[in-house]
Amino acid sequence: MASNSTYAMKNDFDATTPDTKPSTPDAIKAMGKAPEYKLYKRRWLVLFIFVLYSASNAMQWIQYAIIADVIMDYYNTSSIWVDWTSMIFMITYIPLIFPASWMLDKFGLRVSAILGSFGTMAGSWLKVFSVPRDMFWLGFLGQSVVGISQVFVLNLPARLAAVWFGPNQVSSACSIGVFGNQLGIAAGFLLPPMLVKNSGNYEQIGHDLSVMFYCLAGLTTVLFVLILLFFKAGPPTPPSAAQDIQNPIGDNFFKSIKRLATNRNYILLLLSYGMNVGCFYAISTLLNQVILQYYPGANEDAGRIGLVIVLAGMLGSVMCGIILDKTHRFKETAFGVYSASLIGMVIYTFTLSTGYIVIVYISSFLLGFFMTGYLAVGFEFAAEVTYPEPEGTTAGILNAAAQVFGIALTIMYGYFLKMWGDVWSNITLCMILVCGTIITATIKSDLRRQAAQGVA
Repeated sequence: MASNSTYAMKNDFDATTPDTKPSTPDAIKAMGKAPEYKLYKRRWLVLFIFVLYSASNAMQWIQYAIIADVIMDYYNTSSIWVDWTSMIFMITYIPLIFPASWMLDKFGLRVSAILGSFGTMAGSWLKVFSVPRDMFWLGFLGQSVVGISQVFVLNLPARLAAVWFGPNQVSSACSIGVFGNQLGIAAGFLLPPMLVKNSGNYEQIGHDLSVMFYCLAGLTTVLFVLILLFFKAGPPTPPSAAQDIQNPIGDNFFKSIKRLATNRNYILLLLSYGMNVGCFYAISTLLNQVILQYYPGANEDAGRIGLVIVLAGMLGSVMCGIILDKTHRFKETAFGVYSASLIGMVIYTFTLSTGYIVIVYISSFLLGFFMTGYLAVGFEFAAEVTYPEPEGTTAGILNAAAQVFGIALTIMYGYFLKMWGDVWSNITLCMILVCGTIITATIKSDLRRQAAQGVA
């Protein structure tokens, strides 16, 4: 395989229609042409803007739930409604991902990014006006708008990486794209407890909320302008053979969905990925309640522990992306990371009650490194076993499965916490991860995209 430095711009197939494009590198050579592919420096700017845009959306997911005790008291609302400020991101994603995936494949990265960024900005500004104590409904509406906008965020990393990056960088680029979502979640864990103190003074709490909401609204506005100015749909020429020969989905969207529905490996990956990410959503949403149960008054520690989980996952995602680019061993990496997630969950379960919160920090790091580090691995493994289906569609449905499991497991986890306590609740999540590990082991290593690149 040629190194990245040898790619030079060639566009021999501009006039070739999807029906007549060669389907493999050998077919291209048979036509007497040996195209080489250029990587454009602009790809890093596009990826950087996407990371910030994704972070600005994701940081609002856990914004209310991580300071649940403050929100419940200030707005005089129940824990259920506060939990739903997080779960609304999941529930809106499920029905909207199919039209959002169709739009991504029909109109490209730029249009999807503009729509998502505008929605994130609009929802952030709605929350600015929700500070009065009787306006929780408006904050929830703003949260819902931001949650809806998420459908134009979560399915972009795999697509952006494939459109802009070559075969030796695509997994790393995808992991960096996922890094943006994790960066936002990390900020969502860290900043609200720092900005909004449980002072008992409603006037001070209202001021703190106002500062937090205005900062978010300003950030999302700046990012919306940056996307309008600099975010491009794609490079002038394809970055790789796989991208060059991949048929556009066009009017065959539903045929693509049908093919995915009959792809055994993809269905198994949907189940295992949903279980893993669903457990992460449940743990994150109810982290404040679990930590305060053992360490009363440790509001900021709950936020920091969530931060540790996500920061560890960011490190795990990038390392896994590098490993995939170097080894192309997708099945082995997925199984190894999943198994380690299970081990991390077991350790986390039995260290919460030690009385030493520093131990909880350590076990949370181990859990996060593998559980959230698995996100990028899942995206890339899905792209491999479903090629040449568009990456945005496969990633979107993968995330939809995660949202379904996330809602179900969050509701179940919250119910079990009240009925049986955290130990049995966490053991239940451990058993779910056991099932996910077994399912992952049964997925065949059918690396179609690597075969198209001539790597496998």
